[in-house]
Order: sequence, then structure tokens, then C-alpha cells
Amino acid sequence: MEPLSRRNMLKAGGALGALGALSIAAPAQAQSKWTWSPSGSVAGAGAGVDPRLVWDDEADPLVASLLDRGEAPLVNQLLRTWTRNGQPLPAGLPADVHQFIERARQLPTWVDQGKLTTAVQFNEKRGLYLGVLYGLASGMMSTVIPQEARAVYYSEGGADMKDRIAKTAKLGYDIGTANAYQPNGSMIVTAVKTRLAHAGVRHLLPQSPRWVGAAPEDIPISQRDMMITWHSLPTTVMRELNSWRVPIPTRESDAFLHLWQVAAHMLGIKDEYIPASWSEANSQATQVLDPILAPTPEGIALADILLGLGKEIDGGILSKPILGSFTRFLLGDQIANWLKIPRDLLWDTLLHTSWGPFIAVREALLPLPLAPECFWLFDEFLRKLALLFLSEGQQINIEIPLGNRPD
Repeated sequence: MEPLSRRNMLKAGGALGALGALSIAAPAQAQSKWTWSPSGSVAGAGAGVDPRLVWDDEADPLVASLLDRGEAPLVNQLLRTWTRNGQPLPAGLPADVHQFIERARQLPTWVDQGKLTTAVQFNEKRGLYLGVLYGLASGMMSTVIPQEARAVYYSEGGADMKDRIAKTAKLGYDIGTANAYQPNGSMIVTAVKTRLAHAGVRHLLPQSPRWVGAAPEDIPISQRDMMITWHSLPTTVMRELNSWRVPIPTRESDAFLHLWQVAAHMLGIKDEYIPASWSEANSQATQVLDPILAPTPEGIALADILLGLGKEIDGGILSKPILGSFTRFLLGDQIANWLKIPRDLLWDTLLHTSWGPFIAVREALLPLPLAPECFWLFDEFLRKLALLFLSEGQQINIEIPLGNRPD
């Protein structure tokens, strides 16, 4: 039984919105006891504390203080000018924020620059696959990760999903650039700003009666939640690539994992929870990701918004059924049915019959001179076009939220 807490008392006695009531009526998803050993992590050791009980002991008190003393808007405004990893921080930041970011922007001591270079080669060859998988496998999977779906829906970002997706897409774009962690890249900036944004959500969501009424946890975005989201990205991507029988050399596969290991560290995940190998990643995902996937009213609503993003382009006539069929193709019938995605005979059939041959042809062309470079240019064009659409031509700013989803 869940322990009695102030939040549970409020949940029991407060007036709940329709979504919250539906969430409580749905069967609770039991989470297994944490048994994954820290000996399988990049740290090689650790206390083994269940990550459900761990958040961000540096960023959380800092951002809570900023919000309470009214300085978060100033910090957001100043940090809009910090866009490159090696760029000096803007003048005028509160001293505690400046000190935190200077610590948080440092790469881990275990970073392997050789692997990061190899990861660039991997991204150049498979950029199209990664874009499809980040956007449709990982992105749509987030709507059936109950705690993530609720946190997104009831937070400030849930009220403007196009902007919310643009910020997530920026992280996916920045990590795939050739200079992601170099001084002239942006991935460190994006990770640190995301860490601050997560801390803001942790402080604000427990003040939302609607989230309190729907969520089983007291504080959102625990280290376990972050690892679940992490597995919805690199672990899910690699599982899909293997299922498509894409021939990936071990050195490139390991480099792709390292790229995301560094990202996890920069996002504030403790090293003792970051898997050291693909076998450890799959072992951890089997415990924390696979069993918890389930529909929620919030996730279904978010999925419908995601599938409808193309309305501005074609009124949803082609884009919505295509995105729905891709979701069914990548995540399977059960998840597509959970999300109430209708079958589409045309696009469902085309994907099942054509995607394999398309992969085979593209892979067969890779050894040809300049093929990886040409693939990369085309894929880069598509990624930038997608970001341009999502951002509506404006700079994408990842910021500390100032409130929750407005009623």
C-alpha cells in the first residue's frame, strides 16, 4: 500500500478533474523492486538506492529558491543568450546559478573523445533512421509512459505541445551534430537548461491539484523516471535498428551508446544508474521500461496532439494517417490500440511491405563514394526543416517553467 502523505490526503479528499478521475479509476501500474546492480554502471559501483527515491540534489533546491524569490524570469532571459558550450555565461546571473552551471557544464572524467568521434560517423550514416525513431518510436512511446505523460500534460509545456516538442526535438538534434560536446556545439547547453527545467517541474507540479489527483508519486521526474525516458531513446533505437537487421559495427554501436551515456550524465542522472554496456542497458530497460508501458487519459490526449501536428501543412489529410501507421509499425498493435490510433489499410500495408526493402537499398548504397556524406546532407535538411516548422522560425529556448498547465 502507498504510504500516507500530504499529497495522498489531498488526492483522497480533493475535487478531481475528469482526467484525474479516469486515471485513478484505471488499474495502477505496479513498479518492481529495484534490483539492477550499480556494478553494471559507468561508475562501476554505487549505493544501490532505488532511483524512485532520488531526484536532483543540486538543481532542485537552486531552482526552487529561484522560483520562490522571483528570479527565475531574469535567469531565463539571461540564459537565452547562452547558446554554445564553450561560451562564457552571461553577466548578471545570480551567483548561485552561475556556480551551478559552471559545475554542471563539465564533461564527466570518463568521457571518451574517440568514441564521440565514431558516434559522428554513425550519425552520418543513419541520420534518417534516427530521426524517424527519435520522433515516432521514442516520441510516441513517451505517451504510454504513465508518469511522463502526466508530468508533461499537467506542466506548463503541456498547454503548448508544439513548443514542447520543439524543445525535445532540439535535444535530439543537438546530440546528433558533429560538434555536440565541443566548445562550438550546443548539447551541453541544452542538457544543462533541461536539467534546470526539470527542477522547475519538480517544484511546481506538486502544487497542481490536477497532477496531485492523477499521479501516484509525490515528486515527478525521479532518477528512475529519467532512466525510463533515456531507455525510450537510445535503447529503443538500438532495439529497432537490430530488428531491422541494420548491419552496425560494434565500435559504432558502442560509440552511439557512449554518446547517450554522456547525455545522461549531463542531464543530471547519477553515474551509478547509467548502464555501462548494451547488455546492461537492455537488462535495466527490461526492469524499468517494458513493464510500465500503459495508456492514460493524459497520454491518449498527448498522442492525438502529436499525430495532429501536420494539420497546419495538409489539414491532417495525409500526415495524421501516415504518422499513425508509423506508430503502429514501430511500436506495435497494442500500443497503437491503447492510443486509439485507427488502422489505415494503405499506409499500414505500404510500411510493412516497403520499409525492409528501403532499408536494404539504403544500406547497399553506403559503401559507394560520398554516399554517407550525401545521406547526411539530406537528413540534415529534413531535421532543420522539422525544427523550423516546430519553432515557427523562432529561437528555441529551454527555460525554467514559471507555472503549471493553466486550467
